[in-house]
Amino acid sequence: MMNVDEQKIQEVLVAFGQYLSRIHAEAIPPEIGREAYRLISEKTGILDPYAKIKKKCTQQALALYPWLKKRISSAEDRLVMAIRMAIAGNVIDFGANADFDLDKDLEVLLSQELAIDHCKAFCLALQKARKILYLADNAGETVFDRLLIEELGKPVVYAVREKPIINDAIRQDAQDAGIEEVAEIVSSGTDAPGTILNLCSEHFLKIFRSADLIISKGQGNYEGLSDETRPVFFLLKAKCVVIARDIGVKEGNLILMKAKNYDFPERENPIPI
Repeated sequence: MMNVDEQKIQEVLVAFGQYLSRIHAEAIPPEIGREAYRLISEKTGILDPYAKIKKKCTQQALALYPWLKKRISSAEDRLVMAIRMAIAGNVIDFGANADFDLDKDLEVLLSQELAIDHCKAFCLALQKARKILYLADNAGETVFDRLLIEELGKPVVYAVREKPIINDAIRQDAQDAGIEEVAEIVSSGTDAPGTILNLCSEHFLKIFRSADLIISKGQGNYEGLSDETRPVFFLLKAKCVVIARDIGVKEGNLILMKAKNYDFPERENPIPI
């Protein structure tokens, strides 16, 4: 894809092999991916290999935006439809699957049942939320995030990667999708393809710690936050067998799942004692 010569490829492979020999046993995939792409950029001088692809994905998604907006407007429950669209938008991922067909896949995904559906808990958390943090995943998918944010009806902080990494969204990608019109865009402070808290900026961590609803998109963010004790909801498509097995679903399933280590309230108004 980058059109580099064989020698550069060998240099990257050798450097990455040396890195793997030193990696700590608890390293999660986004940490390893971060180092892989740092080495690619260092050896080739190409800082954003997916720049053109990200632009194309965003343009494709924006072309669908009016149609998607109509689908939401005509839905029995606008919020639920917007949630389903945000999850379906997670199909846009050249890191996990470069062979997606956006138009075709969307129709299939929007009719697919969620393998884990914590929508009721999500809606309850949204009712109570005052500070909402939305963790972005891929460029292009950002347009689907915008659709959901427009239905939340509350102020949202939208967090993107600090620097280019695979096809993950950075500030420019979010702006291209129109996110700036509906949310405050911030950087997580890291260039890892996931939210790894010990690599994030202190500014982002303050927002993360104070949020009373965190919407986490995609596998990379799930890998970084699945054991956290914060009010996180994970919205994603299980794109590989490892993630599917960890969640307890089949590969290809769609997920709206509350964090296992956070005690979400079960009802809006608890019965008084």
